[in-house]
Amino acid sequence: MEKVKVLIIGSGPAGYTAAIYTSRANLSPVVYEGIEPGGQLTTTTEIENFPGYPEGITGSAMMEDLKKQAQRFGADVRRGIITDLDLSQRPFKVKVDHEHEIEAEAIIVSTGASAKYLGLESEAKFRGMGVSACATCDGFFYRNKDVAVVGGGDTACEEATYLASICRKVYLIVRKNYLRASKAMQERVFNTPNIEVLFEHNTKEVLGDENGVTGALLYHSETKEERTIDIMGFFLAIGHNPNTEFLKGQLELDEQKYIKVVPGTSKTSVEGVFAAGDVKDPHYRQAITAAGSGCIAALDCERWLLSQN
Repeated sequence: MEKVKVLIIGSGPAGYTAAIYTSRANLSPVVYEGIEPGGQLTTTTEIENFPGYPEGITGSAMMEDLKKQAQRFGADVRRGIITDLDLSQRPFKVKVDHEHEIEAEAIIVSTGASAKYLGLESEAKFRGMGVSACATCDGFFYRNKDVAVVGGGDTACEEATYLASICRKVYLIVRKNYLRASKAMQERVFNTPNIEVLFEHNTKEVLGDENGVTGALLYHSETKEERTIDIMGFFLAIGHNPNTEFLKGQLELDEQKYIKVVPGTSKTSVEGVFAAGDVKDPHYRQAITAAGSGCIAALDCERWLLSQN
């Protein structure tokens, strides 16, 4: 059985930043990248809001940079998925890909959260070419253009209002005949002249060509009547699923299955286990906040290990 000091589960800005800090503290971290090496950011095209990249950078290139930086200081970055773990006693026991066994003195969980998609083939085809799950990240590319937002909750209303400030027109596609958002958010939407709310509508297809999204084919939930809207951006705001399935019964999670931490720290309900990034953050979900929380988790972890000696 392999013995490691710090095991980091998941890559992305949180995992790689935690790896940079823990490796510089001589803790020889082992990072398992998980099912999507580099995390959600690798599905975005251009990142323009991360400090230090004046010309912008693609998500994949930035993750490659962070990974190289972690490896430069000695982080051991590996492919693999954690399929089993036991946090009931220390050292913690972990199984990778159902076979390789590891004992870890401390664990940092940075498995992220996955945006919920509608599950359409055309939606997957145009992901990163007009289909996005983050208006804050990608809205800028659609200045003075027409876009659509799918969803009826607070997030959808917030994204629609944000996009309305930079886009020419925003269609808000709502499955039900009402908005689930708070009254204040609803009022903001209804008081924004360039947002058109399409109640009781569903998306049948995302339309496009080799350059990206050109429209969406919608149908009315009741009448089944179809209509096409001309748009260049199609934004999903139907929620996120934190990747915590493997932690069920091991760590304390909130109602939405995000990892609960001691406020202002990365400490979880199990001593020696820390959480970083979107797996514990349902609110901000930005690369820069994930990286910051990776740093916090690394420092909390380092201090905790020192206190154990």
